[in-house]
Amino acid sequence: MDVEDVVPGGHYTLEVSSPGVERKLSKPADFERFQGKKAKITLREPVEGRRNWDGTLSGFENGEIALETQPGKIMRIPLEQVHKANLKFEW
Repeated sequence: MDVEDVVPGGHYTLEVSSPGVERKLSKPADFERFQGKKAKITLREPVEGRRNWDGTLSGFENGEIALETQPGKIMRIPLEQVHKANLKFEW
């Protein structure tokens, strides 16, 4: 930008952003793409007395997210039941 002098007066602020390591998941393709990654999902209505679930994404099929909440235990969550979903970064 400095070489081409595209900003008259030469004063500007350049900001760069990314979805981050705890990016939002919203589309079916997001849950397929990040299969095998850790996620945190908040539900609209409680299931087994809880609205917040953590686990490993195991895919997406027939409108449902597959979330492995414990080794060998897969929870199936209808996409319309999801209030919020994000990848979960592990340190």
